[in-house]
Parts: sequence; structure tokens; C-alpha cells
Amino acid sequence: MQAVTIRGLESLASSHIFDPEAWRSDAKCASGSSETVQLFFSEQLDDIARARSFCQDCRVRESCLESALTRREPTGVWGGELFANGKVLAQKRNRGRPPKIRPPEFLSSEIRPQDVLLEARSA
Repeated sequence: MQAVTIRGLESLASSHIFDPEAWRSDAKCASGSSETVQLFFSEQLDDIARARSFCQDCRVRESCLESALTRREPTGVWGGELFANGKVLAQKRNRGRPPKIRPPEFLSSEIRPQDVLLEARSA
């Protein structure tokens, strides 16, 4: 069998048509500044939350997330989701042992701890 070569195949392969991640140039985070990189690969919970919110209105969010899942991205925020060891994490916990007493969960935005304490003192 004879090999067939097509002229210009190399230029086509390097063009935008064959680039599976051509969406990267349209991403909000495409500036490549060191601040942006630090934000998306930070271990700090507040930075992770900011990076996730940064992705919310990005027009290539779905493509970014799909690509990160495909290549099993080891770490960072991709498509608004946090990755660790190639898997999406629902949330990141602080390092170390969790507190012995669990912080209270707010059941309603109308009930505040300050109001409950005031009621307890007045009773």
C-alpha cells in the first residue's frame, strides 16, 4: 500500500480548525497575568470562591469544564469547578483537624444569632 501525502496538511493541522482547545483565547481568564494564575490555582478558600465566581458568566465555561474533565486536570479551578487529582470537588476544606464544635447552620436569613441571644437575655 502506498502512503498518500496531502500538501499543506501541516498548516491545516496547526490552524484554528483542528485545535481542540481553540476556546481558550475567548476565556475571561485568558490574560495570563500572574494574579489570575495565582487566583485559579490558590489553596485559599476565598481565592477559590473568587475564581469560581469569575467563571460564572464566562462564555466558554462549558468548553473549559469539558476539556478539564477530558484531560483529568490535576488541580485548579476550571469551568467554575474545583479540581483535585483529576476529579471535581464540591468544596475544599481547610487543612488540619475540623473543629470539635460544629459551627451553627443558618436555617433562615431572617433568624440571626444576635436576635436569638437578645431574646434569651430578655426572657
